[in-house]
Amino acid sequence: MTDSAPPDGESRVPPSTSPAEPATPPPGAGTDEPSAPEAPPATLWDRMRQDPQYAPEHLALEAVRRLGPEAARWAGRIRAEQPGIPADALADMAVRRFVNRARLSGAVSGAAGLPGAVIDVGVLAWTQARMVLHVAAAYEVDPEHPDRATDLLVLQKVHKAAQTARVALGVAAGRERAGALFGGPTQSPLGRVMIRLGVQLARMAGVRAAKRVFAKVIPGAAIVLGTWANSSATKDLAIRSRALYRQPGVGGVPRPRTG
Repeated sequence: MTDSAPPDGESRVPPSTSPAEPATPPPGAGTDEPSAPEAPPATLWDRMRQDPQYAPEHLALEAVRRLGPEAARWAGRIRAEQPGIPADALADMAVRRFVNRARLSGAVSGAAGLPGAVIDVGVLAWTQARMVLHVAAAYEVDPEHPDRATDLLVLQKVHKAAQTARVALGVAAGRERAGALFGGPTQSPLGRVMIRLGVQLARMAGVRAAKRVFAKVIPGAAIVLGTWANSSATKDLAIRSRALYRQPGVGGVPRPRTG
């Protein structure tokens, strides 16, 4: 892909359409913390709708491309501002930031019914991927390395083993290239696509698919369930991420404990 990375201030998702592709930030643009959860880019939504079976893999690949550089810049900026900051303290900052974003992600789209639920759980999965990459950067593990896509799928329990995740990522990348060359596959009926996409993204976000994806269809249920489920799932993911990246040598870079 050749899409440029979006700025942190990425716009929210319109209720009934894919989000507009964000403009490329000017050189040297800041990376101030956004005030609301951010949506996956429009090109990613298109790929996931065309290939819902591999939606988590497409999201993981795109997250490393777009969010890995952002995480590296963030960690570098904080270390420059606070020389000697322990890695654990830097990870604490990332976790607090994105757990708070996850709490808000259940109503980001403003859309009702199944399409809104799918958008919301996609925003949650994107927020969680952003957190994992920031935690990796906090522990000096390269957030831009392709192996981080494998980490995302294993940490988010889409796949149990790294080897299985790598195979699935390879399949998704191949389908992505084929789609770019020959056009997307023949589309299934929209309702069926949205259900498959919602279930796959819910698996990635660590939320029980039936309850989380369809709760938004029931008035009043989504707000309570969404806030609790999003926060709980993201905190659990943060614990697993820290346990992985705190280990010396993860990512091929031996490093001392700093926190």
